[in-house]
Amino acid sequence: MKKLILSLLYILILSGSVLAQKKAISGTVTDAQTGEALPGVSVVIPGTTLGTITNQEGNFQLGIDQKYSLVELRFVGYQTKQIELGNQTFLKVSLSQEQLGLNEVTIVGSRNPNRSVIETPTPVDIIPLEAVVQQSAQLELSQILNYVAPSFSSNRYTVQDGTDHVDPASLRGLGVDHVLVLINGKRRHSSSLVNNTLTVGRGSSGIDLNTIPTAAIERIEVLRDGAAAQYGSDAIAGVINIVLKKTTDMVNASINTGQTYEGDGEQVQINTNYGIKVGESGFVNLTGQYQKRGHTDRAALYTGSVYKTDGKGIFSEDFQEGDLSPFQSGTTLSAEEAASINTQNVITNNLSAEEEEALIASNGGRRRFSLKAGDSEAVNAALFLNSGIPLNDKQELYVFGGINSRRGNSTGYYRLPNQSRNVSTIYPQGFLPEINTKIIDASLSAGIRGEVGNWHVDLSNTYGTNSFRFIIGNTLNASMGTASPTSFDAGRFQLTQNTTNLDFDHYFDTILQGLNLALGAEYRNEIYRVSAGEEASYRNYGNVQVIEESNGVNYLNENKTMNIFYGRPGGSQVFPGFQPKNEVDESRSSIALYADLELNFTKSFFISLAGRFEDYTDFGQTFNGKIASRYQLAPNFAVRGAFSTGFRAPSLQQRFFNNTATLFTQRNGEVVSSEVGTFRNDSRVAKLIGVPALKNESSVNYSAGLIWKLARGLDLTLDGYWIDVNDRILLSGNVSADEAKEPELYQILSSVNAGEAQLFANTVDTRTKGLDLILSYRKSFGENRLALTLAANFNETRVTDVHIPNSLKASKEEFFSREETARLETATPKSKINLGINYSYKRFFTQLNNVRFGSVTDRQGTEKSPVDQTFSAKIVTDLSLGYHITDYLSLTIGANNIFNVYPDENRKEYQSEGRFKYSRIVSQFGSNGGYYFARLGFKI
Repeated sequence: MKKLILSLLYILILSGSVLAQKKAISGTVTDAQTGEALPGVSVVIPGTTLGTITNQEGNFQLGIDQKYSLVELRFVGYQTKQIELGNQTFLKVSLSQEQLGLNEVTIVGSRNPNRSVIETPTPVDIIPLEAVVQQSAQLELSQILNYVAPSFSSNRYTVQDGTDHVDPASLRGLGVDHVLVLINGKRRHSSSLVNNTLTVGRGSSGIDLNTIPTAAIERIEVLRDGAAAQYGSDAIAGVINIVLKKTTDMVNASINTGQTYEGDGEQVQINTNYGIKVGESGFVNLTGQYQKRGHTDRAALYTGSVYKTDGKGIFSEDFQEGDLSPFQSGTTLSAEEAASINTQNVITNNLSAEEEEALIASNGGRRRFSLKAGDSEAVNAALFLNSGIPLNDKQELYVFGGINSRRGNSTGYYRLPNQSRNVSTIYPQGFLPEINTKIIDASLSAGIRGEVGNWHVDLSNTYGTNSFRFIIGNTLNASMGTASPTSFDAGRFQLTQNTTNLDFDHYFDTILQGLNLALGAEYRNEIYRVSAGEEASYRNYGNVQVIEESNGVNYLNENKTMNIFYGRPGGSQVFPGFQPKNEVDESRSSIALYADLELNFTKSFFISLAGRFEDYTDFGQTFNGKIASRYQLAPNFAVRGAFSTGFRAPSLQQRFFNNTATLFTQRNGEVVSSEVGTFRNDSRVAKLIGVPALKNESSVNYSAGLIWKLARGLDLTLDGYWIDVNDRILLSGNVSADEAKEPELYQILSSVNAGEAQLFANTVDTRTKGLDLILSYRKSFGENRLALTLAANFNETRVTDVHIPNSLKASKEEFFSREETARLETATPKSKINLGINYSYKRFFTQLNNVRFGSVTDRQGTEKSPVDQTFSAKIVTDLSLGYHITDYLSLTIGANNIFNVYPDENRKEYQSEGRFKYSRIVSQFGSNGGYYFARLGFKI
């Protein structure tokens, strides 16, 4: 790794020496009144796509040809300024503030290409990512947003199967599938993974933000308001639009590295971004990113028995000679086998505490028998492209997209030596099974946009796909006995989405103070596939017809190559493979027609109307609308508000995903394992239980806010919201079957090696209320520049109604438990407050960031016997110090969670015998503790 880093540095420096021969302009941008630096200012060459943005200290660099003589600067809340270059190569630019007009044009929230941020009737946050990344301890996009955007929440989880490898993310306390993500204004596909364990977002599929390299991003626009009437399904909580870089003739590279205070979780990230100019004003911008993240482990020592046989008396089961795993009762044993069993009984179940501790110590100590509770290991490699090539004076061809490959490694529960889930001949001391994932994410958008007559027209097609393969390692199929492999291909799933859009917009400047009309149509096709794993990854060989021999030994086949091992679970331990009966190849399509109208009645009063009709081939039609307005009451004060309806179509994953998996749950302080089958919504199991066909979720969203310039350099925005979501689609609790009362259901469960069933259903209605606050202040004192930001989100979600099938009315908590309620109401912080301080002096810059994560509550037990634990609010402090060594080279060092704050510990009785010191079900900011880092940046 050291050689790789040194080689990259050499290449970067060499590239810099070559590029330095070209003409470059640089400079600094400040506020005309206060003198403070302005980060995130757009610096562009008019009439081209060449440009960059200023960094945290207000500095910029831009490579251009000698022929360009004009540069333009645009920034939120400031008047646009153009400067003749002449012979200048270094510019000192000051921008004057507008009263409340913001000239930073946004893509999200409005189809008016001239609409600025603060002119929108709904709140839009602009995050200049390059400036943020320069000082941030976080490397992945989901974690960066978690620390800079209070309304955004995302955490890593542990021992949660596939969710260990994709971080669920949400806005305003709503679901992970209530956020729509766009790239350059085009719809992004979701992850193919269904979160089906015990995390926030259980039963849903969100967007894997970490497949998008941060080095490719210019800025992020976060629309904090319902927008399904504008953008379609999923935009109930809001929209995140990621705008890719367009810079040319400049290398922008960095090397980041760090590790936790505990010495694990080492990370290395290498980024390179370079743009090539095409013709007069075209560009091709390329980004490459490599990142490696190591495991973290915050499990305590396992305190339970290590050598007991599943906690049972040895004589309660019949055993195979030479093996400690229990058979199904009824097997006849020989005298020799009985003698062997008696010996094993003495060795295992009759050990005294002192004898067992001595045996544990001689085999590596208790740490060996613990699991890993922390971040999974991940290796990411990504390549992204953004390009725009003029076809003539009025039209442009654009292409953007990328590919990301991720290999992950996580673990499950340790299989102890003498459990029925182990074959002691293969693993004498048990084993820690591994889930290895191969995730491929790819996307490509292409289109033509420009002027046709008096209209601006945009025709585009966006393709995206996400595939998720499971390779289970360091494991076995216990039902195969000593013949079991130790690694299995457990299968994969894949989601593919293709979206075609045709958009028109035109601005009528003669109607009142101006009217913008936008019209559009969309066709979208989605395909979802699940592929089976290899046979040994899912089959229970103890359940097959056997060949009996006169010597009393049973074989699986005529070749007599494998003994039968009754009573052991089949399939690969930790994650049984997908069976042929689980395979899926389903698709659907939808068409949409939409219109936006934005009318300026006066220079102070603006109103927006939007409507969208959609028709899905699988569930039908829906129409949604939105009305929003903004009124400027005074030069420094404006109010805004909106009302909208929205919807979310059931995803193909929710309609068709099905499998059987081992689920570990905590009941009355004990960890209980069970084989749980997830069944399709259109299955016979769903009909027997009485679960109706899935329908779309619907929402009603109210919001109101104000924008107030309190004083020079001091700005306030305050926005409240009320969101009702009906018929939310969730994954049910575990439903069991009584063999006597429900024989058909019982038989179906048994046929897939499951003891319980769970299904997707329109289970609940919820109400979410909240408040967003942003208070910012900027001030300069000579060459000292100070920026303060206080941002906060307060929200509360309540379940207002539960839809239980009639057959389960008597056992409501089996279908929708207190734990499921908590996942919606209390599993994410109800508040997040961020106080950021940025200071710079000449070449020195620093950032102090304090984030208060509100409390979370885990609810278990029943309504009659509740078992709850609340984890108190915590403040996490980040500190970074940076220095511009030269105009092209900068160094940043710092720490995330500098005071090494941890969440409250689980109560002892809920630590699963020391396995989970910290909760794996609810999370505020993870449990890694402090992390220190260094970043070397290069830009020329």
